[in-house]
Amino acid sequence: MSRASEAAIRVSAPVRLDFAGAWTDVAPFALEQRGVVVNAAIDLRTRVELLPAQDWYRLRADDLDEGIDAATVEELAPDGKLGLLKAAIRRYGIGPCSLRTSAEAPPGSGLGTSGALSVALVHAMKVATGERLAAHEIAHEAWQLETVDAAVAGGQQDQYAAALGGFQYLVFDHGTTSARALAIDADFAAELAEHTVVCYTGRTRFSGDTITRVMQAYTKRDVGVVAALHAMADLAEEMAEALVQADLGRVATLLSANWAQQQRLDPAMCTVGMARLDNAMAAAGSLGGKAAGAGAGGSMFFVVPGNVTAAVDVARECGATVLPVRWAGQGVSVD
Repeated sequence: MSRASEAAIRVSAPVRLDFAGAWTDVAPFALEQRGVVVNAAIDLRTRVELLPAQDWYRLRADDLDEGIDAATVEELAPDGKLGLLKAAIRRYGIGPCSLRTSAEAPPGSGLGTSGALSVALVHAMKVATGERLAAHEIAHEAWQLETVDAAVAGGQQDQYAAALGGFQYLVFDHGTTSARALAIDADFAAELAEHTVVCYTGRTRFSGDTITRVMQAYTKRDVGVVAALHAMADLAEEMAEALVQADLGRVATLLSANWAQQQRLDPAMCTVGMARLDNAMAAAGSLGGKAAGAGAGGSMFFVVPGNVTAAVDVARECGATVLPVRWAGQGVSVD
């Protein structure tokens, strides 16, 4: 067992907005085909605090209001509660400690919170054991922590956004992953943030079941699912161009095009409440929008070129919580 550093270790990582291509980063599609995702880190951060302890483990997730105390690591067996925290301690052999986490994004928001948490956990554990990894190595290891150790189905885009920060063009090509930062004009990035409205629907959802259904359909070569996944990869290529060219209207149109393809993947992708919000935001001036992440609840985000204040009021009238949009240029970091 490794012992945590005697000093408190505090790490944070941002969540993300996926502009296009999400789902194409998920196995087995990403292992057999070429997936592309364009996303951007937003400054709603997931935080990890790691402290040494004498002879016990104390795990706390403040945002979930959950906690576990254990005398031995054997007591931290997987049981559906605080799975990522338990998996991190088991994977890295950390001795008795206090491990506390929190998230500024709502649970089940579809903004990649668990991916950001896995990145922050990996970085905290590496700091504790004195090992250094590059950001892309942290992202890959965090994806393994989440999907293998904690057995949560999912893709890789969340971890790369959290580790790297900024606007990313991610390619998942037959099992290999590459990341390239998009050179976005600073004035356009500010304009995009000002006119993007992120709406948490209030319906918490955890994406594992949806991802499993969609990828089972892909494995069976469901014609609609396969076509939708390829179409989303193509839309991500177009989205990268639209962002670099500072074309706000094109970005909005591509968001809606991607959302249409998302809805082809699974009948539960768009809930009644999400459809109502989508229609209301269109009436309030939105040029386009989509569900963040896997859909079926969580958050939606929209590009509103006109009166953003009026659109925010409409979103709230629909029962949504409007979240702040600030791009996070920095990925995972020690606080």
